[in-house]
Amino acid sequence: MPTAPSSASQPSLNAVLSHFHDLIVPLWQGPGWNAELALPYEALDADQKPLPPQRYRAMACARQLYLFASLIGEPGAAFAEARAAALLRSLQRHFHDAEHGGWFYSIDAHGKPLDKRKDLYTHAFIIFACAHYWAKVREPLVESVLNAALAVVAERFATGDGLYEAVLERNWSSLKSGPLQNPLMHLAEGFLATLAVREDAVTQDALLDLATAMQKRFIDRQHGVMMEKPLGAVDNWFEPGHQFEWFFLLESSDVLRGTPLHASLTRAFAYAELKGVDKLSGAVSGMLALDGTVRDGTQRIWAQAEYLRALTLRPESEAVLQRQLLALQQHFLHEKGWHECLDAKGAVSRRDMPSTTPYHLATCYQGLIQHLG
Repeated sequence: MPTAPSSASQPSLNAVLSHFHDLIVPLWQGPGWNAELALPYEALDADQKPLPPQRYRAMACARQLYLFASLIGEPGAAFAEARAAALLRSLQRHFHDAEHGGWFYSIDAHGKPLDKRKDLYTHAFIIFACAHYWAKVREPLVESVLNAALAVVAERFATGDGLYEAVLERNWSSLKSGPLQNPLMHLAEGFLATLAVREDAVTQDALLDLATAMQKRFIDRQHGVMMEKPLGAVDNWFEPGHQFEWFFLLESSDVLRGTPLHASLTRAFAYAELKGVDKLSGAVSGMLALDGTVRDGTQRIWAQAEYLRALTLRPESEAVLQRQLLALQQHFLHEKGWHECLDAKGAVSRRDMPSTTPYHLATCYQGLIQHLG
């Protein structure tokens, strides 16, 4: 593994960690928590008040399950285990499809099933969250949910070539969605989380097959970048944030490091950094055409966090890492929470704070702690 950068960034790291533990996490214990449904609201406004609920997503529940599971055992986080247990119960109570198996996409504001389709993105996050949660508590119920999610992905979503359908009907009939990059990346993340807590030859084989298929179907040969749709799809593009996210997963995995996909994303990191990151402000652009032209200059906090996390695995980038840590702190974090999006010029363009974002911050900060702490 690369050597850790020096501790020059420690004051900034301490500041963002304090912001996270003292401000962001409590938002989802208090104003962000619907005690009646035992679910996080989808988003808070800039004044920390819940936006009027129109839906609750299983994916958001799973991301919050990961958030609180990650805090179990940490100093001052005695609340984490009870909240994680409540979120797992809610996941099963509100979203699990007792008739057809798997989990619904969403319920309405009153807790009734809303979008009953089954999507890979949701199931990938259930795998990811339950693997982390089980690592902390080792309760059979948690592992049984993990196993059920892994089984349904293998049995229902798999297309037989290492890839998986993005969306299926409630009864698992085809919607002809085909595979899409983002859910597949998070499935890889879920597989890696599972392998981190137990030996699992079936999951490891599925992960390697997925990496091989992604290399074949999604990687541009010229730049190594991971496209959002399969090669040859109409109106395709790539996102710098996803290159950085994939790079971190591949570089940090003993199973995936050294694969052709790892080599591709190492090249993609450099191309995405060159074309999609402003060297002065540290701004990460949202969407790029294959030639590097910016299609969407929106700066999203998740992409900033993924770039920062990826830099921890590139020891030659210490100065850039320090710049990016300060950029996150100065441009995105504030006294009431965070800015979800800035426009291409750096002005705030989205003021709500989604319940899904703390997952990105938590994984980023854990990467920083591991390599800077």
